[in-house]
Amino acid sequence: MKWTWVLVAVLLSFGGLSLGKDSLDFPEYDGKDRVHHLSAKNYKSVMKKYDVMVLYYHDHPGSSRVAQRQFEIEELALELAAQVLDEFDDEDVGVGLIDAKLDKAVAKKLGKDSLEESDSIFIFTDDEVIEYDGELAADTLVEFIYDVLEDPVEIIDNSKELKGFENIEEDIKLVGYFKSHKSEHFEAYADAAEEFHPHIKFFATFNPKVAKALELKLNEVDFYEPFMDDPVVIPGKPYTEEELVDFIEDNDRPTLRKLQPHNMYEIWDDDVDGEHIIAFAEESDPDGYEFLEILKQVAEDNTDNPDLSIVWIDPDDFPLLLPHWEKTFGIDLSSPQIGVVDADDADSVWLDMDDGEDLPSVDELEDWIEDALSGEIDPDDDDDDDDDDDDDDDDDDDDDDDDDDDDDDDDDDDDDDDDDDDDDDDDDDDDDDDDDDDDDDDDDDDDDDDDDDDDDDDY
Repeated sequence: MKWTWVLVAVLLSFGGLSLGKDSLDFPEYDGKDRVHHLSAKNYKSVMKKYDVMVLYYHDHPGSSRVAQRQFEIEELALELAAQVLDEFDDEDVGVGLIDAKLDKAVAKKLGKDSLEESDSIFIFTDDEVIEYDGELAADTLVEFIYDVLEDPVEIIDNSKELKGFENIEEDIKLVGYFKSHKSEHFEAYADAAEEFHPHIKFFATFNPKVAKALELKLNEVDFYEPFMDDPVVIPGKPYTEEELVDFIEDNDRPTLRKLQPHNMYEIWDDDVDGEHIIAFAEESDPDGYEFLEILKQVAEDNTDNPDLSIVWIDPDDFPLLLPHWEKTFGIDLSSPQIGVVDADDADSVWLDMDDGEDLPSVDELEDWIEDALSGEIDPDDDDDDDDDDDDDDDDDDDDDDDDDDDDDDDDDDDDDDDDDDDDDDDDDDDDDDDDDDDDDDDDDDDDDDDDDDDDDDDY
């Protein structure tokens, strides 16, 4: 997982964390080195010091000034994160670096199959290794680690906690009703939760009133897609851990999902046949909010379509990336946009919405999406258009070359004609001179003139 936007993301995180306002108490880097550089000599002793270890497995910066500078910025972000985590009382959390070139053997010993991809962050806790797929920014990383340290299953015991559960709409979430903590069915549910923690949120209740409000039966689990009001009841209760894991893995690509700083690389890597349907909508903007509601309705109508997954990006979440996206995609993000984007080369095709003044209806948007899924709308068509333009240019060049050749041929013909005329004039002059000589010279001279005429004919 490459940190494609790491420089922008890190600078953004520093802007938010280094304001130095006493009233807000935002942390500033204190200059103390807390990040460990792990090697074959020290990695065992360093790992033993902490309950949780955050490791950045990075590419070797080499001699490139740009790569060295970028690595310094990344390391500074990790130092700030380590400083904040140093104040966490419940767990000792360490932060370390592993050079993919110099310490590859250490990565193999620690990660086995996990630490194979460089420029990745891994969190070691107990017997688990969790990959972090968000931006390398101190605040986002710290927030993710706090989530890792939470229990995999959050218990809902009253109406306020139930309200909090209901307000979560941007993430996949599950909730189950069980008799108690000691229930074997709850234990299976908790074991399944550990497999997906902290990427998917698991909730449970032992309270019959809460279960009634959620319309849950005993040992039953509901699965909620993001932005969906109605859950899917997982069939076959009571469940084993394996059954729950299988169901979640079969349904972990939502119909509508939000790109967020903590999951941006995970979502981008999870494309559908090499493409993404991307929707930009600013939720705080009236047009953006209206378009988002249209997207939610489309998602709800097509939730059973396994080939449809719309990625929603709120421009407010990535302010420093807006110029890059506008330039790359050729769009204006001051108004809602939706398009098909090639995940590899960022070629794209966008729905014409008249700068947000004429938003599509649910039916119109569904028709457009159907064309996109069928391949009638294809971002690779841009490449074909470019090739056609190149062919046209080549044809024009060929025509120009042909015209030039014709002109040259005409010029050559004219020159040849002129030369022939000159030769004829010269021959006429020579003949006149020969006639004059014939009158004055004797027969021998005539013979000589005849020889000269023969020579002229040969010439």
